Parts: sequence; C-alpha cells; structure tokens
Amino acid sequence: MVDAALEKRQVKRAYALYSPIYDFIFDRIFHPGRVAALKALDIQPDDRILEVGIGTGLNLPLYPPRCRLTGIDLSDKMLEKAQEKIEELGLGNVTLKVMDASAMDFADNEFDQALATYVISAVPDPLGVLREMRRVVKPGGTIVILNHFRSQSRLVGTFEDLVSPLCTRLGWKSNLPMEPLLKDVGLAPELSMKVNLLNGWRLLRCVNRK
Repeated sequence: MVDAALEKRQVKRAYALYSPIYDFIFDRIFHPGRVAALKALDIQPDDRILEVGIGTGLNLPLYPPRCRLTGIDLSDKMLEKAQEKIEELGLGNVTLKVMDASAMDFADNEFDQALATYVISAVPDPLGVLREMRRVVKPGGTIVILNHFRSQSRLVGTFEDLVSPLCTRLGWKSNLPMEPLLKDVGLAPELSMKVNLLNGWRLLRCVNRK
C-alpha cells in the first residue's frame, strides 16, 4: 500500500513537470495511434464516453461533436491544459474531473464506451483501473486501450525489465505484460493491432461482457 501511494505521488509529480511540454513531445509521434483508437470506438450520436487519463486533451479534436465526453486525470496541471483546448475549440460537450482512475466516483454502467490511450502503463494500479473501466461501462459497451506492453521478444523484454525502475520514476512502466493483465480483469480483445513507430504500441478493442 505504501509503495502504491509512493508511485502515485511519483506519477503526479512527473506529469506536473511534463504538462508544459507534453504536447510538443508526444503529439506528433503518437498521433496515428490516437486516430486509430478513436476510430475503433465507433462513437454513435449521444454516446456517453469516458476518457481515462485525458491528460492535456490531445484526443479532443478527434471526437465527434454529438457525444457526451467525460475526461478524468490524476494531474490537475494536465487538465488545465485540456481545459484550454476545450475553450479554444468551443466544446460544450466535455466535462473534466480530477480523479484517481482506480477508484472512480461514477455509478455502475454510467458510460456507453471508455477509452484509455497511453495510460495503462502510466498508472500505479493498472488492474484496478481496468476493473473500474469495466464497472462504469454498461454491459455490451466498448473499452478501447492503446498502450505499450512488454515485448514478447526475449531480448527486448529483458531490456524493458532492466530499465523498468528508471521508467517508473519517469511516470510509466516499460514492462507491463499484456495477456496476464487482460486475463485478470476479464477482457478479451475482439481487435488487436500494432500501431505507431516500429509498431511498438498495441491497440485493443474489447466488448464489456459482464
């Protein structure tokens, strides 16, 4: 419990530092994956969408106007940047909340779909976050995850294990295993594809079967 609390503080501190330069570093490199993730959601008019770890709001321009979007993030500094984008884009359908994604203040089955882009490896409790996403998404709803997971290559995976302590201090996990995590939370992808530079990230679309 102490370790989790310490990691949460490290994550908040890291992303508070990243917030002024986050868009410059992460926008263009990861944009193809973001586009693919929003396409995988297949949002319908008036859908209630939850974006976990919305950060500075890089996905905001990709959402259709006729959906109801709620974005949460642990970092208030990141959300300040997202709020600026909401005002610049004139979006009246978006609500932002500072919230721990592993203990959400939402009712069961509150959302039609949920999205987490580049988030699951950046939270202290990935299993808890995915369980909460399942809880707040209605039965039959869609959960889309875009993330880097530990490589199945023995050489690359070993390297990711070695640099994991450093990466954790920087705010993310380099060696998060995909299959055990999905099995523990009860998610089975109906779509799984590699995206971005060198196909280093995995896009997953799952139906929330409760």
